[in-house]
Amino acid sequence: MSVFIDYHVLQTVPPSCVNRDDMGSPKTAVYGGAVRARVSSQAWKHAMREEFKTLFDEYDLGSRTKNMVEMVEREIVKLDSSISADECHKKAVKALESAGIKLKDEKAEALFFMSNKQAKAIAELAVTLDLKGKETPKRMKEALKENLSVDIALFGRMAASDPTLNADAAAQVAHAISTHAVQNEYDYFTAVDDLQDDDNAGAGHLGTIEFNSSTLYRYATVNATELAETLGKENVASAVKKFGQAFVFSMPTGKENTFANRTFPDMVYVTVRSDQPVNLCGAFENPIKKSDKGYAAASESRLMEYAQKVYSQFAAKPDEEWLNDITSELSLPELLLQLEKAVNDKMTEV
Repeated sequence: MSVFIDYHVLQTVPPSCVNRDDMGSPKTAVYGGAVRARVSSQAWKHAMREEFKTLFDEYDLGSRTKNMVEMVEREIVKLDSSISADECHKKAVKALESAGIKLKDEKAEALFFMSNKQAKAIAELAVTLDLKGKETPKRMKEALKENLSVDIALFGRMAASDPTLNADAAAQVAHAISTHAVQNEYDYFTAVDDLQDDDNAGAGHLGTIEFNSSTLYRYATVNATELAETLGKENVASAVKKFGQAFVFSMPTGKENTFANRTFPDMVYVTVRSDQPVNLCGAFENPIKKSDKGYAAASESRLMEYAQKVYSQFAAKPDEEWLNDITSELSLPELLLQLEKAVNDKMTEV
């Protein structure tokens, strides 16, 4: 039996441009024949990983970087501060090359997701092993396969140059889309030169910023059973709770100083399932129509009605479910605590 945790969030965002395309416009998607506001899953996962830094210990996390040499160097210095900077650098380079990492100008040829535990393990081997030894490459590669961090276990790792270093993701994050149709707008702005003289009065700079506002449907799911294979059953419930906390409270930072668009969700609906994950975006295939009551309340009503239809026609009802909104007695911290307990109970049954 597999255990899946589904997170459904409705969140109203004021005028903003949190996730831009290559032209600087807010990302959109056509869904149900209507143009929707969109925030990519990549943008939100990056925001979540930033939020993880406040929730997890440093050695439970990793970095997606080309600067792997620097990560290993820092750990070597922690182990033996008497090693010179030059020798420390040489050991880090040789250790990573021995592990099969292709370096160019002493940086990885492609971004690599390495946990801080892996950097530490590589550093320990670099300090204690003969880097020319026959068993060294094998030991180094094992260090990169083991000691996965929480964020690697959740979001996975792809190493195109060496598929044996790949790690499957236990979590999926959907692109957030608006529950209704949107039309991007333009803000025409001017910037005045504070030190200009009266003879040169006028704007020192002119420009436009594209933006929109929307009520977003956000969805993510975690395969707790698969996560247990990496982190151990005893650590899954806490990781699932913190994942939920990061998903709910994070926000991509695009143009945040321009729009100050950070908001809390209007609704959080979490389920524990034993059959499969269920994305409920179909509730909004027919876009919510504008009204004098806005979009949030109508979106919540539509979502919960659609969920019950899906449960009665296609999928089993969730094993556990919780709802938090502006009117509910259950607070979000209480919801997450109940989720943690339920997942912990499930893990003892699996």
